[in-house]
Parts: sequence; C-alpha cells; structure tokens
Amino acid sequence: MSDIQPVTWFEDPAHFRKVSRREFVFTGLIGGLGLSMGEFFKLRAEQALGGKAIKAKAEACIHIYLPGGCAAQETWDPKPFAPIEYRGPLGTVDTNVPGVKFSQYLQNTAKIADKITVVRSMTHGEAAHERGTHNMFTGYRPSPAIKYPSIGSIIAHEQGSRNNLPPYVCVPSVPNEFAGTGYLSTAYGPFSLGADPATKGFSVRDLNMNASLTPARFDRRRTILSTVDEHFRTMEKSDSITAMDSFYQSAYALVSSPKAREAFNLEAEPQKVRDEYGAGQAGQRMLMARRLVESGVRFVSLTYGSWDMHQNIASSMQRQLPDFDKAYAALIRDLDRRGMLDKTLVMVSSEFGRTPKINKDAGRDHWPKVFSVAFAGGGFKGGYVHGTSDATGTEPENDPLTVENMACTVYNQLGIDADKRIMAPGNRPIDIVRGGEVVQDLLA
Repeated sequence: MSDIQPVTWFEDPAHFRKVSRREFVFTGLIGGLGLSMGEFFKLRAEQALGGKAIKAKAEACIHIYLPGGCAAQETWDPKPFAPIEYRGPLGTVDTNVPGVKFSQYLQNTAKIADKITVVRSMTHGEAAHERGTHNMFTGYRPSPAIKYPSIGSIIAHEQGSRNNLPPYVCVPSVPNEFAGTGYLSTAYGPFSLGADPATKGFSVRDLNMNASLTPARFDRRRTILSTVDEHFRTMEKSDSITAMDSFYQSAYALVSSPKAREAFNLEAEPQKVRDEYGAGQAGQRMLMARRLVESGVRFVSLTYGSWDMHQNIASSMQRQLPDFDKAYAALIRDLDRRGMLDKTLVMVSSEFGRTPKINKDAGRDHWPKVFSVAFAGGGFKGGYVHGTSDATGTEPENDPLTVENMACTVYNQLGIDADKRIMAPGNRPIDIVRGGEVVQDLLA
C-alpha cells in the first residue's frame, strides 16, 4: 500500500468555498504567509461524556507502522523447529533475553530486546488490507454506519497541543484514510510533513513565512484579520466563526514560534546521531519522530516499507528489514539515554500477518489469525514476550491480544480512559474503545 498524498493538515478546500468570508481570509493567509494549513486548528467543539481520571505513564507515543502485512515468521516470531515449508528461508539470532530468538535480520534489535515487549499472539479476523488497517489505526472493526477516528485523533482530541506544536503528526505523510478524524472535527487531524526526512534538502512545508514578510507586517495582518473576523461575526453570528478564529490563532503561534519550528529541523542533529539511525527512510523518519516527541508532539504516526510479500519473501526482507532493525534499535537506545523511554511509548504494528506456509511463489499471503506487534517504553515491560503462536504460526496458542485490548492498553498508558464516550454527529455518544480492557500483563 503506497502512502496517500495528503491534503495539508486535512484541510477541505470545499469547506472554505461554502462560506465567502472564510475563503477571503484563508486566501489572504495563504498569500501572505505561504500557508495551506486547512482546518487543523479549528476550535474543539465536540462534547465528551464520562471518563475517569487516569494517571498517564507515557507523555507521547510513536506508532511505527509497517504497511502491507509484516510476516511474524521473518521478524519477531521465527519458527526454527517447524518444517521448512512453514519455517521459511531465514535463520534466527539470539537476543539478550534468554531463550528468545528473532529473525536473522533483527540483529541490532536483538541487543535491545530487554527493553521491549513482543506480542506473538496479536489476532483479528480481517484479511483485507483496508479492513486490517482500520483495525490497527482505530481500535475498531470497520462499520458501514460510522467512521471511527484514529488513535492519533483521539489523543489530539483528549489532550490537545503542547509548546505550539500540533498534537498529531504523520511522518512522512498521512498513510491511509483511517489515520484521520472519523466522526471528530478535522481540527483533530494530523499534520503531515509533506516530504520524506531522508530526502536531500528536506524541509517541512507551511512553517516558514514569506521572506518579504517583516514582523511588523505579520502583526498588522493579524490585526486586519481580527477586524474582518469581528465584522463577519456580527453579521453571521455563527459558531463556526469562533472555530476559524481558533484555527488562525494556532496557525500563527506555530509559524511565529522558532522553538516550535525547530522541532522539525533534522539538520540540528549531530551527524553522529544521524548516522546511528541510518541515512535511509527508516532512520531519518524515526529520528524525526524522536525530535517531535521530545519537543512536545503527543502522537507520531510513522510508516516505513512495503511488507505485502506474496513473492520472494527472503529477498524482500533482505532489502527492507536491516534498515528497520538499525533505526529501531537506535531509536530505543536514543530515547533511553535521553531519559525519555519511560515516558515515550513506541509501538510497532502492521495490519495483519502472513500465512503459516510458504506459497508457490516463495512468499506468504494474508493471515490475520495470528501475528506480532512490539512495544517499548511508556510503562510496558522490558524483556518480555506476551503470548505465543502455535508451532506452525497458524493461530494463537495462549494469551491472544485483540485489537480492542491493544487499543485500551495504549490509551491507558497515555492517561486516556478508553471507556469514555465522545459525542458523534447526531448527538450519538460513542465509546473511545468498545468491549476492550487493559492487559495488565503487558505493563511493568
């Protein structure tokens, strides 16, 4: 599955065309500041129902998503004693946790296994890419009746922004349609970098003012905007005017804050650190994620690679897994030495796993019955393997982890009560997660 080219910050141009005042002001802002931020900063208007206070163990989350369906047998859950047609073509490596092995291309990760939890019993029933992706991004099975918000959007809704930074950022771009706001306002959608941090001359769009715009002109335009706002507010008496005011104020705060903009500046990293992560996509995306959560972003959704390996799984893994291995191990070490790992939850997931048996094309096909995910930091145990798949990787043998329970546990660590209800359109209260519970065995 390829990355979807996003509309910047989930703006909806059609939305602005509906109201002439909004079109007027938004066009002026783009022309003056070089912005195309859309409605990301619209006023939070949804009403929340219930929910108990939970002390957060983690201040931020990095979700590393491996799109396409990553094979557990060639990564976290090798089967060295299974027949060759199930075992597959790759060997194994011993980790620093006694008795635990990973696939041969996770050699760096094997050295930090004592800092992570690997779940070998993740399970759901959706074998189609879109439906499996929906599960892992929302904590819900797809429904024709309602569009559910992503985990990142729920976090943005519940916790808001810090340090003038958007609470939810996608690296490098919005990966799929289920990474969005669902029934929530577009105010809680992700900010997309719009470019890959691994590209030469990388910079984030929307963050720099026009070179000809002096601070005095910048402030004057803010004053003009306020005058226009007041005029239309008097004429229309619309709540949406207040929502747009909130958007503009937050947009100005980000653009005018050097400290906020600096979070996106990879050039500020020492070359030694950049080399530790690796110069490729995996390394520079994960390094960007670390910078963002260190600066105050609450949720980073990061994608890497294409793991839909129906053919030649050995060569496909050889091309992609070593770069992931280097970058992921570097991220965990880096967070740890900065004293950030305890307060940062790092989650690695994919939409489903791959078939137990190698197919006729030397690959594996879709298999949601059992697969693997991994967690680090944020109050999760270190050096722990949760659950097992059976001897051939066909189904969970014990302690299956459902999508609902996974989402509940993640929200819990971030201080969000998954039983809380949020008001959807039509005054319809919807549980953040329905039917799940916190899995205490995963937690330290």
